[in-house]
Amino acid sequence: MLTNKKILLCVCGGIAAFKAAALTSKLVQEGASVKIIMTESAKEFVTPLTFQALSRQPVYDYTFYEPNPENIAHIDLADWADVVLIAPATANVIGKLANGIADDMLTTTLLATKAPVYIAPAMNVNMYNHQAVQKNMQILRQYGYHFVESGEGFLACGWIGKGRLAEPEDILEVLKKHFQPTIGGLSGKRVVITAGPTQEKIDPVRYFTNHSSGKMGYALAKAAKERGANVLLISGPVTLSPPYGVEVVPVTSAKDMYEAVMTHFEQADIVIKSAAVADYRPKETFEQKRKKQPGVWSIEMERTTDILQTLGEQKDAQILVGFAAESEQVEFYAKDKLKRKNLDIIIANDISAEGAGFKSDTNIVTVITRDHRKKTYPQLSKDEVSFNILNEIELYMERNAIK
Repeated sequence: MLTNKKILLCVCGGIAAFKAAALTSKLVQEGASVKIIMTESAKEFVTPLTFQALSRQPVYDYTFYEPNPENIAHIDLADWADVVLIAPATANVIGKLANGIADDMLTTTLLATKAPVYIAPAMNVNMYNHQAVQKNMQILRQYGYHFVESGEGFLACGWIGKGRLAEPEDILEVLKKHFQPTIGGLSGKRVVITAGPTQEKIDPVRYFTNHSSGKMGYALAKAAKERGANVLLISGPVTLSPPYGVEVVPVTSAKDMYEAVMTHFEQADIVIKSAAVADYRPKETFEQKRKKQPGVWSIEMERTTDILQTLGEQKDAQILVGFAAESEQVEFYAKDKLKRKNLDIIIANDISAEGAGFKSDTNIVTVITRDHRKKTYPQLSKDEVSFNILNEIELYMERNAIK
């Protein structure tokens, strides 16, 4: 699967750099063409000669090293790569990339590349958990970078916890999965995805909303676009950057989302309703801020239009996918929703489970289909969950001869 793939391996300064040497050897054995960038700190742990011998390629460690006077080295490397892997990735380099700093060969190349980038962090557990490092990693996820999860255990510094560089064998599997051909049934399909929360106005400064971050819907939109789909993302208020190449329709309220979805439903081949739309809204709203008054303030609520129910009643040839975010009897309520709302597929998840639900970067889902297939996936990143959901959609289409 890695034969003739061009992999740019970026090695940062840390004791885990020795694992990068083993990884280089494994990549070459798999048939990949590997080029290496090393930071100055990385050379304190492993010599460039080691990587040169293992990769049979020159090692790049200086921004102004230009072996070919007709080209610019860091641009050539950026354009050459099919995929970029930073392993080990230090807190320092993660921070530079998150803030657009380009002050060495590695960071200038990374800012110039359009190739997918995988980051495998390695550092002390306290550094890993530091608020600044976590924020920088979240920024990079929003930029579309992929992360190879760090392992837990005894660290070189003597601490025990998360921060170990993933084993070379595990990183190898991540790269193989990256190049694994997908089923490919979404090329040219029109996919409409809803994401995020809605906000139901009370007055100019107050509204009802929920904890949805939009991360699941945005990950689905990105994954569908990567599979060749024409993707329309209808998004409630979130702080996420839109996936590259995806058309975004911003909305605020449940009514806004209903109107946007219905406008585009007829042209859709697949609709994935991952938004957390408010079930109720204030019956009365105020144009001016409501001032404090003695006693209890009661707000009478009325039902919003059930978008998924409406789509299920009106769907023709569309594939309709819904989410069931539950805190109890998850599978029971999901199957009921699948049948009652005339869905093709329901994605069930327990929002009370650790590592799942709103705001989390991971999720744990069970996919249940109209033709009685059920598959439960372990805790995965939302990018990986999206990959699996789209696979299930394509398999459903294949089983039911839907083109």
